[in-house]
This record gives sequence, structure tokens and C-alpha cells, in this order.
Amino acid sequence: MNTLLVETIGSVRIITLNRPEKRNALNDELIADLKVALNEADADDNVRAIVIRGAGKDFCSGADLSALQKIASASHEENLEDARSLGESYKLIRKVRQPVIAAVKGRALAGGFGLALACDVIFAHDEARFGFPEVKIGFVPAMVAAILRRNMTEKDAFATLTLGNEITAAELRHRGIVEAIIQGEDFDSDVIAIAKQYEKLSASAVQMTKRLLYDIDGLDFASAIEQGAKVNATARMTDDCQKGIAKFLEK
Repeated sequence: MNTLLVETIGSVRIITLNRPEKRNALNDELIADLKVALNEADADDNVRAIVIRGAGKDFCSGADLSALQKIASASHEENLEDARSLGESYKLIRKVRQPVIAAVKGRALAGGFGLALACDVIFAHDEARFGFPEVKIGFVPAMVAAILRRNMTEKDAFATLTLGNEITAAELRHRGIVEAIIQGEDFDSDVIAIAKQYEKLSASAVQMTKRLLYDIDGLDFASAIEQGAKVNATARMTDDCQKGIAKFLEK
């Protein structure tokens, strides 16, 4: 996978977007490779967390020039298929069992910001910048709207999607989008150290919690409580929970 670098440190699978000369811009090959890497991580029981980051100065600048040229000359059906391919990668991040962490340095723009938002957690360098500049060229940040609307108020989401401004990591931390801001040159190693915290936790509990969180998105309150009850009952029967209870009672 020339567009990605994939390595494992302990229980953390690190996927690095590897097109630094293009600011890690998205193209068909990168998107396809990302899906393969995510599915491989999902299938590995030794992987407890996944980190997505960018090589070089930026996380991801969105679609590259060749992708934009393709959009300009494609038919409606071809563009629909292309858009769905990117959307599938966003959905896949939520389908994989493990927590997926976006480690954002530099800029995360357009589809790159969408990629970060699709992740379960975002850790950002203090100088990171985010934004959806698509509206400046008549484009709509359409698929990411489904994610952004679930993470921001309606008014915040509207302004973020339509003004086209770059947003600081501090602003997104205030809005609850960025989990933490990390300063200094040790950003990458600090993120990996945080991701390794999942080694100390129950894999089954973390994975079931992730699935539950996203499954209740479209449910009413009563249905969400019922779904929680079912997951709770299933969790009680897992080896991790049985061993955890026994250990607690021994104290």
C-alpha cells in the first residue's frame, strides 16, 4: 500500500496517510488502501486501538487535483459512485471494533476534516487547523454533515459547513469535537501513549460500548434504554466481566 504506512506498536495499529508531497490528499488509491488497512486491523484480536495520522506537515488536505478533475468531467452516476466510496470509509471507521483515534497535526481540510470527524476520538496538535473550504468552489461538504450534525448544535454545524473558515484546535476543543490538545514535538508518541491505555481496559467492554453508542443514534429514548439493557445483559456474561467481578469481590 504505497499511499499508507502501517505499523503496530504493542497493541496499537498505526495507519499513516503517506502522500506528504500532496498534503496527504485523498484519491481513489488512498481511500481503497485505507479500507483494507481498517478491515485488517478489525480482524486482529491483538489490536486494541487504531491511530490514523498524516505523514509530513499536514493530516489531510481533502481531495487532490486529479480527484477534482475527475469530478469535473464525470457523469452524475459516476460522481455518486465516487462519493459513496469516500462515505463507505467514514462508515467503516465506525464499524470496526476498536476505538479509532485521529492524530491531527497541521491542516485537516474538507474530506480530511471529515476523515478526522469520522474517527471515534480526535487528538490535535495545538497548531492544527480544520475547515470545510468546499463552499468556496461551489462544492458541498455533504456526507460529513451527517457526522458533524451529531457532534455540534444545529447553528454551529451550519456555520462550520457554510462559512468556509479555518478553525483552530482550541475552538474545536471548546465545542467538544477535539478530545485533547497536545503541544510540543512529542505529539506522535504522546498520542500512541494515550492509545496504549486501551491495553489496560476490557477489550470486550470498550468494543461493545462503541457499538452501543452508534447504534442508539437513531433510536428514541425508550428504545435506547432497552438497547442498553440488552447490551448490559450480554456484557455481564463475558469472560472479562465475570473475571472482573470475581476480582472485585476478592477485595
